[in-house]
Amino acid sequence: MEKNSNESLAEKIFRLKEKKTNVKTEIMAGITTFMTMSYILAVNPQILGDAGMDKGAVFTATIIASIIAILIMALYANLPFALAPGMGLNAFFTYTVVMTMGKSWEFALAAVFIEGIIFVFLTFFNVREAIFNAIPRSLKTAVSVGIGLFIALIGLLNSTVIVKNDVGLGLGNLVSKESFIFFIGLLIMAVLTARKTKGALLIGIVISTIIALFTGVSKLPEGGIIQLPPSLSPIAFKLDFSSMFSLEMFSVVFAFLFVDLFDTIGTLTGVATKAKMLDENGQLPNAGRALFADSIGTTLGALLGTSTVTTFVESATGVAEGGRTGLTALSTGFCFFLSIFFYPLITIIPAQATAAALVMVGLFMIDSIVDINFGDFTESFPAFMTIIMMPFAYSIAEGIAFGMISYASVKLLTGKGKEVSPLVYVLALVFLLRYLLPLFS
Repeated sequence: MEKNSNESLAEKIFRLKEKKTNVKTEIMAGITTFMTMSYILAVNPQILGDAGMDKGAVFTATIIASIIAILIMALYANLPFALAPGMGLNAFFTYTVVMTMGKSWEFALAAVFIEGIIFVFLTFFNVREAIFNAIPRSLKTAVSVGIGLFIALIGLLNSTVIVKNDVGLGLGNLVSKESFIFFIGLLIMAVLTARKTKGALLIGIVISTIIALFTGVSKLPEGGIIQLPPSLSPIAFKLDFSSMFSLEMFSVVFAFLFVDLFDTIGTLTGVATKAKMLDENGQLPNAGRALFADSIGTTLGALLGTSTVTTFVESATGVAEGGRTGLTALSTGFCFFLSIFFYPLITIIPAQATAAALVMVGLFMIDSIVDINFGDFTESFPAFMTIIMMPFAYSIAEGIAFGMISYASVKLLTGKGKEVSPLVYVLALVFLLRYLLPLFS
C-alpha cells in the first residue's frame, strides 16, 4: 500500500506515465548521473583551493549550491538535468581572474554573484529562452552530436588512454592498471547495454571501482567513511564589491556570462535532443524554468563560496539510462545530500570508471547525426562546424559560436537569408565581434 502511495505521489508530481517512464528507471538514472559527475566534489575544491580558498568549505558550498539548483530543476522545471559548479568556469575563476589578473577570490565571487543576478533578470524576461528557441533545428542536432564527441574526449583524457603530447593528442600507456580498469568498465557497459540491461553504466562504474580497490588504483579511506561536513565560515558571504564598477569587473562578469550562457544552452539543447524532449517546433518545454535553476544556483552559490553553477553535460548519462523527469534530478540531488557525510567514499571512485561511462554516452549522443540534412550544404556545413569545434576547441560554447556564425553567413550568402531568425543574425554578429575585437586592441 505504501509503495503504491509513493508511486502515486511521484506520478502526481513528475507525470511519469506521460513521459513514458517509471520510478525505478528515474532513480537509477539519477544515481548514474551523480556517479558520472561526482568528480566535481573532489575537483572543485582542488581548483578553488588554488585560488586560496578553504578546500573543505568549498566542498560543502559545492554540495549545497548544487542541491539548491537541482531542487529547482526537479520540482519547478520537472526536467532530468543536474547542476553543479561548472568545469572550465571554476578554472577561469582561479587561473585567470585570481592567478593571472591578480584579483582576490573575494573579487571573483562578487563577479559570479553579479553574473547570477543578471541571469535571473535575463531569465525573467525570457531572453535566455528566446536564444534557446532561436537555434535552428539542424544546429540543435549538431550540438547533441558535438557534445557526444566532446564528452567522449573528456572520458578518454580522464582515463589517460589518450594523453596530451608535443604534437597534440596521442595514445597513453595502454599496458597499465588504469587502462585495464577503463577498458574492462567500457566492455561491461557495452555488453550490458547491448543486452538492454537497465543501469548498465552504473553497474559498470561499480564493478570498475571494485576492481580498482583490488588492484590498488583506489584505496579505502582512512579514519572512517562518515564525517560531518566542513564549515562554510571561511568563505561564505566573503564577496568583495569594492571594484564593482571597474572595467576589470565588467570584463570578468562578461566572460562568466558568455561561457555560462552558451554552455548551459548547449547542454540543454544537446541532451534534450537526445532524449527527444523537444516539441514539434524544436523547443524544450520549461526551458525558462531550467535556465532559472542555474541562475539561482549561481547567485546563491556565490554567496556560499563557490564558482558558477551550470547544467552538467554528464546529465546525458542519466538520460541515456532512461531518465525523463525531475525525479531523475531529485535522485541526483539526494545523492549529493548523502555525499556531504560520505566524502571519503567519493574519493575511491577512480577516474577510469566514470571515464568509461562518458565514452559510452558519447556513442549514445552521436546517433542523431542521421537527422541532419546533408543534402543541403547550408544546413550540413554549419552543423559540421558545430560538431567539430566542440571537441577540438574543448568548449561547448565555442562550438555554438562557430555554428551560429557559419549558419548565418552561408544562408545569407546563398540567398537563403530569410530562413534565418533575426536573433540568430544578432548572435552571430556578437560572436564574430568577440573574435575580431582583440585584433584592434
